[in-house]
Amino acid sequence: MNENNHTEQVFHIVGMDCASCATTLEKGVGKLDNIDLASINFSTELLRVQGNVNPEDVVSRVRELGYDVADSAQPAASHQPPATGFLPFMWGRMDTRLALLGAVLVLPGLIFNEFLPMLGWESPVLDVTSVAAMVVAGWPIALSAWRAVKINHEININVLMTIAAIGAVIIGAYTEAGLVMVLFALGEALEGFTGAKARESIRSLMAVAPTSATVLRYCMDCAGHLGQDGYTGGPCPFCGLEEHRVLVEELQMGETIVVKPGERIPMDGRILSGASSVNQAPITGESKLVEKQAGDSVFASSINGEGALEIEITHLAADNTISRLIQMVAEAQERRAPAERFVDQFARYYTPAVVVLAVLVAAVPPIFLEQPFWNTADGQGWLYRALALLVVACPCALVISTPVSIISAISNGARNGVLFKGGAYLEVLSRVKAMAFDKTGTLTEGRPSVARYQSLYCEGGEACEPCNDLLALTSAVERRSSHPLAEAVVHESALRGVNGRYPAAESVQTMTGKGVTGEVNGRRILIGSHSYFDRHIPHDAACAAVAQADAAGYTTMLISDENRYAGYIAVSDKVRASSRTAVTTLKAQGIAPLVMLTGDNQTTADKIAAEVGVTDVQANCLPEDKVTAVTRLRQKYDHVAMIGDGINDAPALATASVGVAIGNTAQAMETADIVLMGDDLRQLPFAVKLSRAAMNTVRANIAMSIGIKLAFLGLVLVGLGSMWLAVLADVGVSLLVTLNGMRLRKRPSSI
Repeated sequence: MNENNHTEQVFHIVGMDCASCATTLEKGVGKLDNIDLASINFSTELLRVQGNVNPEDVVSRVRELGYDVADSAQPAASHQPPATGFLPFMWGRMDTRLALLGAVLVLPGLIFNEFLPMLGWESPVLDVTSVAAMVVAGWPIALSAWRAVKINHEININVLMTIAAIGAVIIGAYTEAGLVMVLFALGEALEGFTGAKARESIRSLMAVAPTSATVLRYCMDCAGHLGQDGYTGGPCPFCGLEEHRVLVEELQMGETIVVKPGERIPMDGRILSGASSVNQAPITGESKLVEKQAGDSVFASSINGEGALEIEITHLAADNTISRLIQMVAEAQERRAPAERFVDQFARYYTPAVVVLAVLVAAVPPIFLEQPFWNTADGQGWLYRALALLVVACPCALVISTPVSIISAISNGARNGVLFKGGAYLEVLSRVKAMAFDKTGTLTEGRPSVARYQSLYCEGGEACEPCNDLLALTSAVERRSSHPLAEAVVHESALRGVNGRYPAAESVQTMTGKGVTGEVNGRRILIGSHSYFDRHIPHDAACAAVAQADAAGYTTMLISDENRYAGYIAVSDKVRASSRTAVTTLKAQGIAPLVMLTGDNQTTADKIAAEVGVTDVQANCLPEDKVTAVTRLRQKYDHVAMIGDGINDAPALATASVGVAIGNTAQAMETADIVLMGDDLRQLPFAVKLSRAAMNTVRANIAMSIGIKLAFLGLVLVGLGSMWLAVLADVGVSLLVTLNGMRLRKRPSSI
């Protein structure tokens, strides 16, 4: 249990076997005084309560409804033992043990009354054991039904089954009464078991996060040196840094950890010394090893290769990449897809309607058509058929069909480096017909380098003094910017040895989509786009050179000093190796158009577009132009995805039907609806493929659930179905749709 703020409390519920349990709990807790909202998600087992309510009252109501509350608000996967087998799972709880006992008690009646009636072996003992099976297995079910009626004033699945079993006893169908309760109890347990197996996907994510680390720290209160040179305790000045094994929660920012070959990297950080090949698959889904050396960043849960590394910690345990990933995947399961919400609403009205229909089936034929009410020697009476109808109509399979598919797909995506922030985004992506791409950092690597630069006062030759001075002046301003082009300028100035010529600029301001300004030694320096200078600052002397750089496919930045043109810098950016493959695959998946939106000039944009293979290009885009472009696409194609790097594309990402960010930066993980954790754009068509597979599975599960129920309903109404076969069919369909949904944990295959 955890209290998030003054009005919201979160409880981890224990003991739910099916989605209808969640509905009963949500409604029951919601009836408490001073509660504004109570919502629960079967997939995560988390109950969220908003309002000025005592937590003890919530816990009491949960237990009154027959469930329990764990002492943590983490998802079930975080602290439940793995569901290693069905029988151990069954033996772990009292109600499931009673179901197993009921199965043993009903077995004689099942054999001699249902399977082998031709033997003619009849005995009151068979009826007694069958009724005993009904009582033993059905007691938790009947108790839950009573609580639903008493507390929630609702008719749920347990009420239907209880009425059907008691009715079967009244008409003398003792074996069927026992079978109905036993099979239903076993089916509920089976749903609980398969739900636990689905949640293991989250546990598998958490399992990759190391719990301890080797940190370099000074020896504390060193007994061997106490008293020397006035040393009285604390960090020992004589021993120096030593390796200490500690829990990751105890690590602090800036400390140095040691990761040996083959170990998992326990924290996000920056390599201080050493070089190695690192397997980042647990985070990014990349299948290839990534070469790392001093200065490079590494992620918690990555697997170190052949070299020992010393790493400076850059994030605390609660804020590192794997922790954010786990948290977001857990939260994603609580954001229901529209299909889930529809099924939940349907089941809410469906169950009471079934009771009314059963009453009509039992009453109308005997009253108006003179049909038999009780069973006769040559056929089933309409009371029996009405009771069988209650059993057939049980919506377990329908309710479980959607959430198990959604959670399996989300978990699959997370393991392959694709983070869906909710089932709703999974569903929307499956319907996307058009996509818009940012260029820098998305279709390209986002690590541009300076290709050429020229001062207005260039003396000729390569990197003359005026040109280097222009580079140094520009670098002083760009040091205060995080834009990829700024990083290229700063890096080049460092290579040329001029990065310290001027102090960092003051009063730096970014003109969104236009450029950046700042004051260097009292001089106002402006760095802007070619189009901005065309409108505001004369630069006729450089037009030919800038046009030549543009024609070569470079991105040009023009510089002014005190509102006078001073020179230009041209940078180039490599296209991602995966971009063309990704675009080709998306075309094969039927997505068109594929539009590139960029602030670059038309010539540069066309050059990149030709390399990548996108179908349309819009150049010279300001951020508001990208929003306009996405809006127009939505008006024409309805469902549109925007793909960006999550840094400066937030408005366009928010405007699209679904925003997709590439990269595992904090900005990307917070901004977009879907995050591609690696630098491989081929994860995008995989995400599309996964989303379509998920929604196809949901539709197939719903069709299977409804279709088989309609078939059995027809058999019951014509007198050819039995109550226990109806329960068996319901259990079977629930199992089928669950297993079908769980296939999404591994299929479709990753990139």
